Amino acid sequence: MNINQLSKRLMCVASYIPSDSTFADIGSDHAYLPCYAVKNHLVKKAVAGEVVEGPFQAAKQQVEEAGLVDSIDVRKGNGLEVISKGEVDCITIAGMGGSLIASILENGKAKLEGVQRLVLQPNLNARGIRQWLIDHHWELIAEEIMEEDGKVYEVLVAEKGQPLKPYSDKLEQELLVGPFLMKEKNQAFYRKWKREAGQLEVVLKNLKKAENQAAAESKKQAVLSELNWMKEVLRDEKEDS
Repeated sequence: MNINQLSKRLMCVASYIPSDSTFADIGSDHAYLPCYAVKNHLVKKAVAGEVVEGPFQAAKQQVEEAGLVDSIDVRKGNGLEVISKGEVDCITIAGMGGSLIASILENGKAKLEGVQRLVLQPNLNARGIRQWLIDHHWELIAEEIMEEDGKVYEVLVAEKGQPLKPYSDKLEQELLVGPFLMKEKNQAFYRKWKREAGQLEVVLKNLKKAENQAAAESKKQAVLSELNWMKEVLRDEKEDS
């Protein structure tokens, strides 16, 4: 991957950045995404934020070598502290756990005023992000799921709006698997939830062997609920085939 050819997941993230916007890429690593977006005239300006010294220096070097120092500002800082309120139209956060992404948004929510769109790519626990979006009045407007190099990735896109609009009466299930993804059900979706269901089957077996069954009961019920939701969407694959 380089500034001319992004990975499949980052290309998907880039496709949802509004044109002619100014965006901040949080946890930008080598600043591949900002460099690609500016170089290909997708955006006007970008901020590349990094909290770790090594990636911060790598991002600075990448931007300098690409000759994009006038369009991309590389800043060192934790989460959204690298931007000012009203400075950017869009924020991208990719390649982190969902819990970490949600905490970055929570800790920096004062900086979200004026932001029109969030494009988020969690490596796991997308449910935590969906719940955060609902709690803070962001409407999920699109989702994508894809497989790359043997791993499955999800991309979530949100704007300020009606937070429950994309959801049905199956809220908890859709928080887990994604309301848009649940309707589309591509092969990456099925692969992800087959794997997750298999892991939960193992967890359930271990809970049934626990010495303190009373203490394990509530955990068992939670696992069973998730497992049943997964099996429900996996049954659809058999019906479709």
